[in-house]
Amino acid sequence: MSKDMDHGKSEEIMEAKVLWYPDSKKNTQMDRFRAQVNRDFGLNLGNYNELYQWSVESYAEFWAEVWRFCGVLGSRAYEEVVDTSKRISDVPEWFKGSRLNYAENLLKHKDPDKVALYAAKENTEEITKVTFRELSREVALFAAAMRKMGVRTGDRVVGYLPNGVYAVEAMLAAASIGAIWSSTSPDFGVNGVLDRFSQIQPKLIFSVAAVVYNGKQHDHMEKLQSVVKGLPDLRKVVVIPYARSREETDLSRIPNSVFLEDFLATGKEGDQDPQLEFEQLPFSHPLFIMYSSGTTGAPKCMVHSAGGTLIQHLKEHVLHGNMTSSDIIIYYTTTGWMMWNWLISSLAVGASVVLYDGSPLVPTPNVLWDLVDRLGITIFGTGAKWLSVLEERNLKPVETHNLQSLHTILSTGSPLKAQSYEYVYRCIKNNVLLGSISGGTDIISCFMGQNTTVPVHRGEIQSRNLGMAVEAWNHEGKPVWGESGELVCLKPIPCQPTQFWNDENGSKYQKAYFSTFPGVWAHGDYCKINPKTGGIVMLGRSDGTLNPNGVRFGSSEIYNIVEAFEEVSDSVCVPQYNKDGEERVILFLKMVPTKSFEPELVQRIRTAVRTGLSARHVPALILETQDIPYTISGKKVEVAIKHVIAGKEVTQRGAFSNPEALDLYKNLPELQGF
Repeated sequence: MSKDMDHGKSEEIMEAKVLWYPDSKKNTQMDRFRAQVNRDFGLNLGNYNELYQWSVESYAEFWAEVWRFCGVLGSRAYEEVVDTSKRISDVPEWFKGSRLNYAENLLKHKDPDKVALYAAKENTEEITKVTFRELSREVALFAAAMRKMGVRTGDRVVGYLPNGVYAVEAMLAAASIGAIWSSTSPDFGVNGVLDRFSQIQPKLIFSVAAVVYNGKQHDHMEKLQSVVKGLPDLRKVVVIPYARSREETDLSRIPNSVFLEDFLATGKEGDQDPQLEFEQLPFSHPLFIMYSSGTTGAPKCMVHSAGGTLIQHLKEHVLHGNMTSSDIIIYYTTTGWMMWNWLISSLAVGASVVLYDGSPLVPTPNVLWDLVDRLGITIFGTGAKWLSVLEERNLKPVETHNLQSLHTILSTGSPLKAQSYEYVYRCIKNNVLLGSISGGTDIISCFMGQNTTVPVHRGEIQSRNLGMAVEAWNHEGKPVWGESGELVCLKPIPCQPTQFWNDENGSKYQKAYFSTFPGVWAHGDYCKINPKTGGIVMLGRSDGTLNPNGVRFGSSEIYNIVEAFEEVSDSVCVPQYNKDGEERVILFLKMVPTKSFEPELVQRIRTAVRTGLSARHVPALILETQDIPYTISGKKVEVAIKHVIAGKEVTQRGAFSNPEALDLYKNLPELQGF
């Protein structure tokens, strides 16, 4: 059966094996929430499926119940949850009239001496602990210094930072003022950072002197200098002597730069610690700017609201994750991935958050499992690829570690292979909830994911999440069950972006999500919903976005670098999928007629992509091609090449100015065996 299931046959997938069952006592927060809904509305919803159906049909009432059950803290009540006459494409306003602050909701924990953050770094035994009281004090200091230099509500504050305590403190301080936070990780090259930050004109940037990864120290100052040069609106550059001392760091070449300690000193009035103030702002006030992958040019800047992000993350943590203040959660992520924002929101539940900076394989592939045992981690999140790597290395934490505290393992970034489910239950822990979760930067959260009240079936995401009216649609716009379709969302959700930055009339926004099916959100993923189990199988991207190992980026980010090479006249970058839904990136080069395709050129291109973007952007294969297909209107057609290398026929050949070029990509021997 397993072989067929991997090929995605719907009749086989119906029989997916159950690997975990929910507790029969039914005392999860999801069960308590269902009881609250039944009481409040005189209903008799008997199980998750009935609760889900109610949540998407009565979505205004549902989100009001989430607000109440999860204890959203606001200073003014809302007048209306949402105008239900509006469609998702109208981007309706949520919780009109309410006033709140995201940072206040994350720092409100009753016990100030409880640990809020644990921070661990590659290759050091030392773990930094920060209590809620200490975190509040530091955030107040950051915020006072920001205010002193003129940061106001609506200004952009950015971080080019590793996943550590400073990133959390700077983000929460910005949020407390109502400034908008945006971050990217130090593994991004200069081009990747400027493609993003230059669009939003930040006033303040936080960065580090150096980082450690894979056993090596990497200087960060040169990259930072180039980034600062490309951001003319910056008033201040705050450098944290991270991985390198202050004495070894020279700020003289970076204008308006200051060490963190000196910056924070400006926020103090004499010996007094500043008071923490939280601006009370509308629910829809911007909190984060996240970035699309940049398929057709510069990445789109998605603006996510404070209230929408908060209530959606609370729903996922409290209801779907059954998280409480006694949980300790780690997600292996960087500050450039939306899972970082999602992870930090766990503070709103009073849970302790573990931040890890470094390689998950150094000094040994057990480094994260060691942390689970050392700190008593209860929820462990990672990318699907990392679980595959552990399996390839034949690692068996079940034999080497206790893992007693661990109740949930989460996986995202790319589809979790059916065999990885088997591996987790066989070699890591046999009674853990394995939650494959899926959504995206576009909604800074999940459409579907873990669920403590339904079984885990091998190879399937457990369920569609509450309030997310998700279906799989065929090309005619009809829902399909048990077969592949485009992932769509039919009803408004508070976590959709309120707007794109620099998109005055909203046309980029409308084109991004609503051009496939008018009035309905099309996410750009293919999926299959099992009508028998309610589980979902993700089947890869449906557009030109590249997503190897969960790192989403657009082909144009690669082109910007590759086409600067004088030997290359043109290039095309496409994904190839194997039967498990894993993706790798193939780059085809069309050479200048007088130049030849050489291994040495391939090496230089790999190095340039690694330096300009990151190691994770480097294509798996770089091959030569004689021609690249274009549309009559002059657009490079990646999607068509993607279809051809997958063995599909491209029928719309009339749209191409050179349709014969498509045939160059058929049955390429180099692409077999993936």
